[in-house]
Amino acid sequence: MEKDLDLTARRLREAYGAGPIAPLRDALDPADIDGAYAVQAINTAHWVGEGRRLVGRKIGLTAKAVQAQLGVDQPDFGALFADMRIADGGRLDPARAIQPKVEAEIAFVLGRDIADPDPSIDAIGAAIDHVVAAIEIVDSRIADWKISFADTVADNGSSAFFVLGDDPRPFAGLDLYSCGMVLEINGDIASIGAGAACLGHPLNAVQWLARTLASRGEPLRAGDILLSGALGPMVALTPGDAVRTRIGGLGSCTFSYGA
Repeated sequence: MEKDLDLTARRLREAYGAGPIAPLRDALDPADIDGAYAVQAINTAHWVGEGRRLVGRKIGLTAKAVQAQLGVDQPDFGALFADMRIADGGRLDPARAIQPKVEAEIAFVLGRDIADPDPSIDAIGAAIDHVVAAIEIVDSRIADWKISFADTVADNGSSAFFVLGDDPRPFAGLDLYSCGMVLEINGDIASIGAGAACLGHPLNAVQWLARTLASRGEPLRAGDILLSGALGPMVALTPGDAVRTRIGGLGSCTFSYGA
């Protein structure tokens, strides 16, 4: 089985350059959580070994409707590397993506470790250094986004790139439950949502991640960037698109897809 997982991990890595592959049904049962995270871990270790710098995690599947679609009752996570970050106002070359989509999120940057295996919401809040508006550019190495839970987990949570706003706000006093979100493409409203769309509250997603990683012996650390999950529906990208998100209390961030 180990050999099969190594081969599956390599297939996913090669798809970044060679193009999308068929769903991983021949190697992973759609509900094989352990196998999928094992594939993700193989690739994370491979990339770290090649010099990529791990800077945090992304949380996905925080919407109950998406969980139901994939037949699961929990979120998932993937690794964030420094080279995945696009500057606020920057540009993403379409040649670097396969079938990208965007979603607006709230990002947290930790000021201290979260070592407790079962941290309270208050402990999570106390560990946060600052909060910013964010855009995640998700992508799939699986053809036509025909993903199961195992597919997206093995594929690093269908992650690709991310943008962080350049106006950090302290966590204290923020309303991250009822704050509104608007995602614009070329000046037109493409997606709307609110903080509560993310697992009931974005801190619930971070708490889930902290518990999950602690149980794996990989606790969250000071300086980690955490993308907490989509606040509204994701939107497919077309070359030439200009993308902006605005989140109540957090300001905005932008990037362009193409020239």
